[in-house]
Amino acid sequence: MYKEKRPSRSEFVPIRGLHYHVQIWESPGQAATSVAPLVLVHGWMDVAASYQFMVDALSDAFAAGRTIIAPDWRGFGLTTAPENGAKVDNYWFPDYLADLDLLLDHYAPGQAVDLVGHSMGGNVAMIYSGVRPERIRKLVNLEGFGLPASKPSQAPRRYGKWIDELKSLQRGEMDLKAYDDVGGVARRLMKTNPRLSEDKASWLASHWARPDAAGKWHILGDPAHKITSAMLYRADEALEIYRHISAPTLAVEASDDSLAKWGQGYTLAEYHDRLKQVPKAEVAVIQDAGHMLHHDQPEQLASLIEGFLG
Repeated sequence: MYKEKRPSRSEFVPIRGLHYHVQIWESPGQAATSVAPLVLVHGWMDVAASYQFMVDALSDAFAAGRTIIAPDWRGFGLTTAPENGAKVDNYWFPDYLADLDLLLDHYAPGQAVDLVGHSMGGNVAMIYSGVRPERIRKLVNLEGFGLPASKPSQAPRRYGKWIDELKSLQRGEMDLKAYDDVGGVARRLMKTNPRLSEDKASWLASHWARPDAAGKWHILGDPAHKITSAMLYRADEALEIYRHISAPTLAVEASDDSLAKWGQGYTLAEYHDRLKQVPKAEVAVIQDAGHMLHHDQPEQLASLIEGFLG
């Protein structure tokens, strides 16, 4: 089993009617410091603990005196609705922006932070940094590519698909698979990402899922996240927000071309073209890595982030 070099502690923060779970890494006996907090936000169907391997790979000199914060997004991990809260059947992208803003108000009031986001979290980080540029000192986007540009002609079918999927969710047709034991969860993780070692997969599985009263292990992700957004992705709107990002920005991508593998008709070249709208952006590549680059090459990534954040 993988052994953490830097164990974290958990906190629960009331945010917009939710019990927001946040993992915090601090040096033992750490005193108050002016060093910007490092905030890590995870991707779709992932959890805050996913960053453990990268945090462990950070140098002692970099980590000393720096608070590292990673929340579980709403509907993921241990972030839960309060008792008797209404059952959520849909998630909206703007909610992540508001959640992040309130979390920063709690942990870094009046202070700019260094923000790292992976995949969906990278998309949130990019948009948030354009909406609240004064809150971000430096920005690192890990394969948060955005989505293919949409057309108004797609709207009628998109709304219909959204309604149909809401009905499918109510019928239980979108429920996530349960596993007989934590080993089954680990094998699922390794099947999805062949580069993930067995020791890391076993450790991550125990944070990525939990057993129920009958001993079945369930992924800590609300199946409502699988529902297609009713709203079209407005690339023109995203680009306008990119232009308002004032923080130096590092866009990190894996040597495997994730966009080509996903086959959405949206290319890496188009993504690079969008990045030209970010005033101070640079691109870096992690070698021998796929989309989960913080699992595949945590040492490479940690070194890259340290060099960029300074």
